[in-house]
This record gives sequence, structure tokens and C-alpha cells, in this order.
Amino acid sequence: MGFAQLVIGPAGSGKSTYCSSLYQHCETMGRTIHIVNLDPAAEHFDYPVAMDIRELISLDDVMEELGLGPNGGLIYCMENLEDSLDHWLADELDNYLDDDYLVFDCPGQIELFTHVPVLRNFVDHLKGKNFNLCAVYLLDSQFMTDVPKYISGCLASLSAMVQLEVPHVNILSKMDLVTDKKAVENYLNPEAKILLSELNKHMAPRFANLNKALAELIDDYNMVNFIPLNLRKESSIQYVLSCIDNCIQYGEDSDVKIKDFDPDEDD
Repeated sequence: MGFAQLVIGPAGSGKSTYCSSLYQHCETMGRTIHIVNLDPAAEHFDYPVAMDIRELISLDDVMEELGLGPNGGLIYCMENLEDSLDHWLADELDNYLDDDYLVFDCPGQIELFTHVPVLRNFVDHLKGKNFNLCAVYLLDSQFMTDVPKYISGCLASLSAMVQLEVPHVNILSKMDLVTDKKAVENYLNPEAKILLSELNKHMAPRFANLNKALAELIDDYNMVNFIPLNLRKESSIQYVLSCIDNCIQYGEDSDVKIKDFDPDEDD
């Protein structure tokens, strides 16, 4: 049985930085993980790339040869990956042992994990290869300064949960840039009343019913909550990793210790 993280989230949310920090953290611990690049537009990496979609297809080549723009070109590349699951990906996965731990660094195009079936089929393929898989959704903590953006991030996360149907861990990234740590608490486990109140403050009265419906949708599913991640703190990285390992039953014979987030620790 293999283990894998599928790292998703909007562009600029810190996915590649997360993968790099996770690799360095595991290297320090003496633990082996393999980072896989699934972004055909990526150029530079701060981690060793175990598998690279650019060996199959690159965005620059697609844009030049087919005359597509960056968005259409990226979708084309990912559909090409989907068509190559039984060939290129299967051959690459054969290079790894049953208990290897893979981290897939995905592109940030939001439709890939909300309604386009590419990543869903990718996930199903990994399940067929007997991988225990967890989706790791990153949301920039700076979104908390703009409640409508935060609501949008919550809905995108919920959409990804419904689309991918795998264990799901939501992370508030870039916590080292947040000055008011106490303000974070209201957003880690969002409550409908708080979200509705904040939305009504930022939007015109005519949107009151829409705001109420959006807040209740998040509350009704009761599935969206976030773990704060400060990449400058090894303890924060370890806490997130422990949560993910617990989801995919990695090292299930070991005791996983999880403690509540204390914003005062970062002061």
C-alpha cells in the first residue's frame, strides 16, 4: 500500500513552498518522501523532483504548437495526463515501493479540482494502484482580511471535497505573515452566524438573502475547517503532517499526538 498527498488550492496559495518545506522537514527527520510535479507550467523547484509531468508534456510546447493561451493550454496538458494514466503514470509509479510516500504538487487552476474531471480520474487511478490518498487544500491566510474571498475559498474547498471524494485536510497557509493571530480563531472552524455578519458588513443590503444562503450552505455541510500553518515553525509543519498521516493511516502503529492550535505560541 502506497501513501500520497494531493496538494491543491488557488494559484499563489503556497503549494510549492509547502511541498519544499515539507521535504526539508522530512529530510531533517530522516523520513523519505517523494515530490511529484504535476504543473506543466512550473519552471523552478526548491526540492528534488521525483516525477515531472513536463517529461510527458509542457505548457510552453502546447502554447507554441497549438496556439492556445495559458489557461486553455494548461487544461490541454492535464487532459493529456489523463489520457496517459495507464501508460506514462503507471510506468513512473512502478519505480516506487508499496510503502513509499508521494506528494503531488498540482497546478493552481481552480476548475481542475472543482468540476473538470481530470484530477478526479487521477485520484481514482491512484486508488486503483492501492494508494491511501489525502487531498491537502491550501488557502492563503491573507484571505481573512477579505471575508468574501474567504467565503469563496471555503466554497472552493467544499467543491473539491465533493468532487474528489477523498480524505481532505484544509490548511491556512502563510500564517507567518499574519500579525493578529487571535483573529484567526474565528476562521479555523467557520460558523454561519459569524460569516453572515461579516458578509453583510461588506456587501450591499440587496445581497442579504444570498449571503444567508452561502453561510448556511457551509454550515449545513459542516465539513470545512482549517489548520493554520506557519512554515517558519517546525512544530507547525509536524502538526500538519501528523494530521495528514492520520487521515491516510500512515504509521498507524505509531501514536499520533495532536494538540490544539494556540495562537499565543506565535507571539
